[in-house]
Amino acid sequence: MTDTARELLTGIDAEALAALIEGRHGDPFAILGPHQTPEGRVVRVLYPGAIGIELLDRGSNATLGALEAVHPGGLFAGVVSSNGGYRLRITWPEAVQIIDDPYAFGLVLGDLDLHLISEGTHYDLGRTLGANQREMDGVAGVGFAVWAPTARRVSVVGDFNSWDGRRNPMRLRQSGGIWELFIPGLGPGERYKYELIDANGNVLPQKADPVAKASEAAPGTASIVASAKPFPWTDQSWMTRGNAEDASKQAISIYEVHLGSWLRIIEDGNRWLDWVELSQRLIPYLKSMNFTHVELLPIMEHPFGGSWGYQPLGLFSPTGRYGTPEDFAYFVDRCHANGIGVIVDWVPAHFPTDVWGLARFDGSALYEHADPREGFHRDWNTLIYNLGRTEVKGFLIASAFEWLEHFHVDGLRVDAVASMLYRDYSREAGEWIPNQFGGRENLEAVEFFKHLNSVVHARCPHALMIAEESTAWPGVTKPPEQGGLGFDFKWNMGWMHDSLSYIEEDPVYRKYHHGTMTFSMIYQYSERFVLPLSHDEVVHGKGSLLGKMPGDPWQKRANLRAYYAFMWAHPGKKLLFMGCELGQETEWNHDQSVAWHLLDNPDHVGIQKLLQRLNALYANERALQFGDLDPSGFEWAVADDAENSVIALLRYDEERSSCVLAVSNFTPVLRHDYRLGVPMEGRWVEVLNSDAGEFGGSDHLIGEVWAETVPAHGRGSSINLRLPPLSTVYLKWTRP
Repeated sequence: MTDTARELLTGIDAEALAALIEGRHGDPFAILGPHQTPEGRVVRVLYPGAIGIELLDRGSNATLGALEAVHPGGLFAGVVSSNGGYRLRITWPEAVQIIDDPYAFGLVLGDLDLHLISEGTHYDLGRTLGANQREMDGVAGVGFAVWAPTARRVSVVGDFNSWDGRRNPMRLRQSGGIWELFIPGLGPGERYKYELIDANGNVLPQKADPVAKASEAAPGTASIVASAKPFPWTDQSWMTRGNAEDASKQAISIYEVHLGSWLRIIEDGNRWLDWVELSQRLIPYLKSMNFTHVELLPIMEHPFGGSWGYQPLGLFSPTGRYGTPEDFAYFVDRCHANGIGVIVDWVPAHFPTDVWGLARFDGSALYEHADPREGFHRDWNTLIYNLGRTEVKGFLIASAFEWLEHFHVDGLRVDAVASMLYRDYSREAGEWIPNQFGGRENLEAVEFFKHLNSVVHARCPHALMIAEESTAWPGVTKPPEQGGLGFDFKWNMGWMHDSLSYIEEDPVYRKYHHGTMTFSMIYQYSERFVLPLSHDEVVHGKGSLLGKMPGDPWQKRANLRAYYAFMWAHPGKKLLFMGCELGQETEWNHDQSVAWHLLDNPDHVGIQKLLQRLNALYANERALQFGDLDPSGFEWAVADDAENSVIALLRYDEERSSCVLAVSNFTPVLRHDYRLGVPMEGRWVEVLNSDAGEFGGSDHLIGEVWAETVPAHGRGSSINLRLPPLSTVYLKWTRP
């Protein structure tokens, strides 16, 4: 080492120098960048493999002088007379590169950011952590920031530095455990990851950014710097049209979609549609079918397509499978322009164990529990978020806001809530740890949901929060101030299981299971429910909904039509998985398209037409909406006719000025002279009949009937009906 080199390294001990060269130094700014020394202003830079480096004036590009190679590992240094900004001209074996020095710039995050992140209340993490375009000292670039409190060293790696962890080590902000670095000259589209050394000195597999806002599509695993350019939204009136409570009182009919298998282009390698193509094809279809909302199976970046998105690793990043984040925003904007709300499935329960993801992110159990009795799901081979850690709670809540605020989605359907609420979920005795009171309830998850829903409703009053909760946990949809979890709706898994088990029975045996079909009304108003016929009911050997129906092909279709019409008459919002509206004959396969060829068959077109008509009736008939949440909008007309397998219910509007009677005959018998008690005299007009010929039925229509003063079913008036076989009929009362 020359005397000049020794002077340029004054104050740097041999161990620190070796650590820097070997990529082990945890405080690169202590050595690199500009430093005032007795010799003057010294600039040190580390570029392994460089032949020579010169300093240029940032304003004029005039040469300020050459740096000396002071270590064969790629460390260059020199005294600079100017105190102004500078750039580096790096001569490589086959190229010359002019860049700004990342170590010439100051702090990326403010102290308030660090404080809010630490206490779990920084809900704009997408603009703070991760990779964000910004300017520092008039220079454009990207600020990187990542939470890794136990790491010894963290570096940003990417195409821009040949994925070399020695080149761009980051600064640790001790108060928050946040590592940060501004790299000038970078912009949207850059691929990157983080390279970390754990507390024991081990170099970990390179990690994707937990707060990446764009990601490589699988099988790629890199994060991508997203554009900071604001999307030109056109949905201002939609976003301010009302709050979630207003929306809850209206018709909500949800079409659940797995985007990768809704429509495949067989002629083009069986590929799926991108966001722009989905805007052109899915949105018009939703509108034609009169659905009010579309629900997307998770579109957060996920490594394994066979998980359908339910094992995500990019909770801030729309998957690259269907296009860019801007393309997704365009899809949402077009949905809103067509009057369709967008609900996204969101998974705060668990995450996969892929080494480049969140698992032992900084070498410690950072996002997950350290003890597998709390931190590992054996059912799914996934890791469970540690909701007792404030930073993890804040990370998850900030993810929710990324979708609700940044991407304007109208609601989140929260997956696997039951698995979060119970410490013994899918565990045997001795395989779980009780809470502090010795119970099975996960108190941290309870508080998480209360806080999540409170802040979401405060900041995003339009947003619907929907829980997939499969147990009888009390108060899922009650406000937190009343001891509830604060969700707007809960999936009614009990109704789904009971009604499917009934409708799968041969009609001759249904009279023995009659109470299964009426039991749901005992608890209907204990929560605010969505009635779901979701993807889970048509996969993993369960067959299609049509395939569950008994009888010959005609009876199967009639059963399905009667069941759908009963569902739309039953109180509760509606959800139907894609393909079910066609009477799909085989169960869902995520590698294939929905069986659109069935629409060549008029019988399947009839099922589709019925769903189209049911949605229209639901949207336009207040009597079919009011009783979804208010028990005064519902009455049984006939609940106990097990012998005939007939069920009849009444739906009212607020003033009882409108009434719809829905009568289901769940046997293949045409029932003549079926007398049914009704609450009003006057004319009852048929407004829907699942047995109509246009729907593929036998066309036993009712038309209209007049109530007579003949007592029946405890009422003073009644109507005499001819009930079609395997059917549900809607009759609307007309004031005399």
